[in-house]
Amino acid sequence: MTKPHRIDMHVDPINREESLISDVQQGLSQRPRSLPPKWFYDAAGSELFEAITRLPEYYPTRTERALLRECASEIASLTHAETLVELGSGSSEKTQLLIDALLAAGTLTTYVAQDVSESALLGAMNDIADRYPTLDLHGVVSDFSAGDFRDGLRSLPHYPDSLLAFLGGTIGNLVPEERAHFFAAVRQKLKPGEHLLVGVGLIAEETDMIAAYDDAEGVTARFNRNVLDVLNRELGADFPVDKFRHVAVWDRANSWIEMRLRAVEAMTVEVKRAELSLHLAEGEEIRTEISAKFDLGSFLAELEVAGFSRVTDWRDPMNRFALILVNAVPASI
Repeated sequence: MTKPHRIDMHVDPINREESLISDVQQGLSQRPRSLPPKWFYDAAGSELFEAITRLPEYYPTRTERALLRECASEIASLTHAETLVELGSGSSEKTQLLIDALLAAGTLTTYVAQDVSESALLGAMNDIADRYPTLDLHGVVSDFSAGDFRDGLRSLPHYPDSLLAFLGGTIGNLVPEERAHFFAAVRQKLKPGEHLLVGVGLIAEETDMIAAYDDAEGVTARFNRNVLDVLNRELGADFPVDKFRHVAVWDRANSWIEMRLRAVEAMTVEVKRAELSLHLAEGEEIRTEISAKFDLGSFLAELEVAGFSRVTDWRDPMNRFALILVNAVPASI
């Protein structure tokens, strides 16, 4: 007879409008103009992203899932994790491969899931609870990037023998300075000997990388333009959404894909609740996302600087994606 599961939910006080206004004022007032990618993910944006993950051009999701399917048992045997913590958990679909392996190994007792969307997190946690009635579950609704990630990760509870998973190649959305802050905050959160598992996009053929962010059906274009719908709805902006073209380019110098929105004509846009008047020239662009792709050696060097040691890694046959397992080493005296 299984024991009844427990679900704890912790909700950080997030003022969504204040955060959005701050990001818009800062990002759209500078040159080049930019918006953080977290604002893609309202209900419509989340549905569009799920559709993107099923596109033939978008290889990261299915490649990572295949890798997890192959190596989950090995991860379980290497980590002996009692607690699985996931940042940006979303539907927690891929994570169930790790849960299955850790339960089969007889070590897992607790799953901690963090996401910025309370409704999405609660739905995922209820699904997990139904499927895994023996697990204790803890959901955290927060913005894990707050305060150079230190404040954002502080609300995560710490349970024994943690494995922290950051999947989906989301680490590529951070510029190098942000990655350094993120790794430092994660290292501070984990005790020596505990583990971090990161899903990482690798530098691949340029045509493959660009196609993954500029599909033939135009789903990614709709996803990109949806951020303007968010600003129109939530901040009283008047962006003419159909007057922006989706652009995806490979920035070889920085080793990242940039998604941009390009104005097809000159315009003035008012963002009322942000008290911002925006003058865009024809052809002017707003950067909405970067997705860095990595050389494995340089990425491991970043982790080492932050206080992690490589355990092992797994790469797909086409060398386009990797799962990297590291553990936290004691701080040097």
